[in-house]
Amino acid sequence: MAPPVIVVDGASKQFYHYTHRPTSLQQAVLRAFRGDRAPQTAPHFDLQPLSLTVTRGEAVAIVGHNGSGKSTLLRLMAGVYPPSTGRVDVAGRVVAVLELGAAFQPELTGTENAELYAATLGMPRPELRRRLPQLLAFAGTEEFADVPLKYYSSGMRSRLAFAVATHVDGDTLLLDEVLAVGDAEFRSRCLATLAAHRAAGGTMVVVSHDTEAISALCTRGVWMSHGAVRADGPIAEVLAAYQGDAH
Repeated sequence: MAPPVIVVDGASKQFYHYTHRPTSLQQAVLRAFRGDRAPQTAPHFDLQPLSLTVTRGEAVAIVGHNGSGKSTLLRLMAGVYPPSTGRVDVAGRVVAVLELGAAFQPELTGTENAELYAATLGMPRPELRRRLPQLLAFAGTEEFADVPLKYYSSGMRSRLAFAVATHVDGDTLLLDEVLAVGDAEFRSRCLATLAAHRAAGGTMVVVSHDTEAISALCTRGVWMSHGAVRADGPIAEVLAAYQGDAH
């Protein structure tokens, strides 16, 4: 049996919503002067305590309605959020793509933004320099490498971001809603790149509403509902249950 690379053990995530919270210094001073009660916090669990294990080489899709806790779970795996209870252990090098092009700057060129984004994902600068021509060719932005990003279309920016993210060597890819990028031809290349990562023994955890793409990429599905795991099993069975519930 393949060794585990992600272990979620009784992990939960609790957020707090403020009530009667002042929105300015003036309001805070007036509240203190009048003796109003201090801001109160109301706890809210975005993720109920849950446990799951992802083994090396698995491709797992996390599905569910908006607000079900999918992205929160992925951010726990990526180390963006610490768990409120339990633990989350991830082995090996992780590349988390939680928002395509989050570090992009419109005044910088395509090449400069590729360097910046690659650095945030952990790719060494010499490696990026070596791979840059291949990366730009994959994105189809070679002719615009020295053009400021503000002149790129939204599709060009997404293609460049995806190209950078998928050219960073990682043992595990954590992908949040990044499969619906570009036109049909580019999406086909994206899916082929991810399939190659999986075929080489890489691990993937994908959050997506694109059931066609995750059916092709993933062998296992995890259905999230109201912050809890409702089903975990073969991708076809989990998708059938999820879609049947939606209808």
